[in-house]
Amino acid sequence: MDLIRDGAKWCLDLNEMEELRNDAYINSKVAKQRMKRWHDQLISNKEFWKGQTVLLYDSRLHIFLGKLKSWWIGPFIIHQVHLNGVVELLNSNSTDTFKVNGHRLKPFIEPFNQDRRKSTSLSHRNPNQKGEELQNR
Repeated sequence: MDLIRDGAKWCLDLNEMEELRNDAYINSKVAKQRMKRWHDQLISNKEFWKGQTVLLYDSRLHIFLGKLKSWWIGPFIIHQVHLNGVVELLNSNSTDTFKVNGHRLKPFIEPFNQDRRKSTSLSHRNPNQKGEELQNR
């Protein structure tokens, strides 16, 4: 009699473990979907157009390079943008083009140039000018 009762208990324990395993599987799927939604919100959609200047991510394996070295090469000029996310770039020293995935690109921002800076001198301003402007209103 104890064997029959122990066998039934063993079957019930197996069924309970199976239910726990199924619940854990469902919970992990829900957690993965939630994490994917959160991750996709953080990724910004990049839009590129013809003539834009971009940098290309160098994904090749380099051994013994400094960790402070930039992994972005370029700048390159976009020759054509395809609908499937492929971008055709112009080589800087010739008219050759090559295709890359749009995820490997980022817009190139021109560095600040001191020569092109517009300077405004405040030393020639009349100290009473501010008061005159307020009186004229």
